[in-house]
Amino acid sequence: MGERSYDVHIGAGVRHRLAETVAELGAGRAVIVSARPADLVPDPGVPYRLIETRDGEPHKTLATVGELCRRFADAGLTRGDVVVSCGGGTTTDTVGLAAALYHRGVPVIHLPTSLLAQVDASTGGKTAVNLPEGKNLVGTYWQPKAVLCDTDHLATLPEREWRNGYGEIARCHFIGAGDLRGRTTVEQITASVRRKAEIVSADERDTGPRHLLNYGHTLAHALETETGFDLRHGEAVAIGTAFVGRLAGALGRIDQARTDEHLAVVRHYGLPWRLPGSADIDRLIALMRLDKKAAGTAPGRLAFVLDGPDGAELVPDVPEEAVKDCLAGMDRD
Repeated sequence: MGERSYDVHIGAGVRHRLAETVAELGAGRAVIVSARPADLVPDPGVPYRLIETRDGEPHKTLATVGELCRRFADAGLTRGDVVVSCGGGTTTDTVGLAAALYHRGVPVIHLPTSLLAQVDASTGGKTAVNLPEGKNLVGTYWQPKAVLCDTDHLATLPEREWRNGYGEIARCHFIGAGDLRGRTTVEQITASVRRKAEIVSADERDTGPRHLLNYGHTLAHALETETGFDLRHGEAVAIGTAFVGRLAGALGRIDQARTDEHLAVVRHYGLPWRLPGSADIDRLIALMRLDKKAAGTAPGRLAFVLDGPDGAELVPDVPEEAVKDCLAGMDRD
């Protein structure tokens, strides 16, 4: 992306490159916003202030962004300084948005500490927070100056957080990253980030190919909102991936073997694939209409990224009845 290009470092111990990266920026001070214990936050090599935060969708709000900006002001942060995020995907999203808004934009470096954040959330420049009405409805594009994916951070992840990240890895199978089953964690992260970099470099602001990254996400975001975020993002993406395989098959875009492959990949990673028992189909449909890809669709139609004979693509005119039938045919927990 020209002068806004940046490196993504992946591997054990790469968080210790932070001071070097800050020095390359020429930043005089730093504010580190961390959802991790202070002893896991590397020294940025310049005077800094540490702000403690918490991961999780309940904290991914405009109120959190406003509080962070006030803390930036109290620290005397300027455009010549740098913000560092250290945490999971909700932290990189929220801190990234605060950095984008404060002084109309200050540099940010991400140190993602969860598998989901390393695979997806920390790269690409999308920042957003939630509203009660839906997921990621307020945000902007603000590319980081660098991303340091230290796999040492993954050593203490609970099993559910691994599944949360695997949901995004599973969907990469269907958007051109290749079959990542059986690969090492570093290889899975690297392949996922490489594919995302290719897509974002071609379409930074989501007007065309970047829609591919939303594979499985239309239903996923609706499920997150409908369940009050009891489903983690990657878990919801896994269910969404299984669903779009069914939908593409029902529309005659792929054969039964390819439809079955969606479910096989999701289940390989130990991910959920059934709808929550309490999910209301009409409510899910209403929430999916809020998806940004649905803008301009005709009444009674919805938009999804679906697999097809030429690979995944945005299909903007999916009949609502076909969506309802596929949802109704899914198994439930």
